[in-house]
Amino acid sequence: MKKPVLLLLGIAIGIGVSYFYFNNQEATTASEKVMKSIVKPKGVITPAQAKTLNNKWTDTREHAMDSIISRISQGRIKKDNRSSWWSLEDIENYLTYAESQADSLGYTMNGIRIYQGVYEGNAPNGKADYATLFWVPTGKKSKSEGSMLNFTLQGGDKDIPGGDPLNQGGTGNPPGSGY
Repeated sequence: MKKPVLLLLGIAIGIGVSYFYFNNQEATTASEKVMKSIVKPKGVITPAQAKTLNNKWTDTREHAMDSIISRISQGRIKKDNRSSWWSLEDIENYLTYAESQADSLGYTMNGIRIYQGVYEGNAPNGKADYATLFWVPTGKKSKSEGSMLNFTLQGGDKDIPGGDPLNQGGTGNPPGSGY
């Protein structure tokens, strides 16, 4: 009678220890995954550095840019747009869309290039002659599946021909108030 009681007690203790060990290991693994997936990208700067960059732009470029806009606008004084804003949802959707489109065009997307532009004089919604920013997907030609070696001279950060750029970000009012 003693031996079955000890056997059952040993099994119960083993199950309890296993339960706590494996549950703790799963929690650690999940938290490790979260920590590993959050990587600070290259090029992240401090808010103070951003303020310095913005102030330098203001000191060296604002007067020239605003005088051009004033001339284009028949003497009406208005400040040019200096920023664009996209929602996190729009950014995530665009990246997914651009990666899919790049793949269908035979490219592997590896980044985004941001260009400055200016809306045409007949642009709707009061955007005429205002500056804008737009994103263009970049990448490299995908390797041919039939080839063992890929001899390409194209770099990895070329604009993807036929890739749809992203524009229509929100503008500041007046721009530059954040920094």
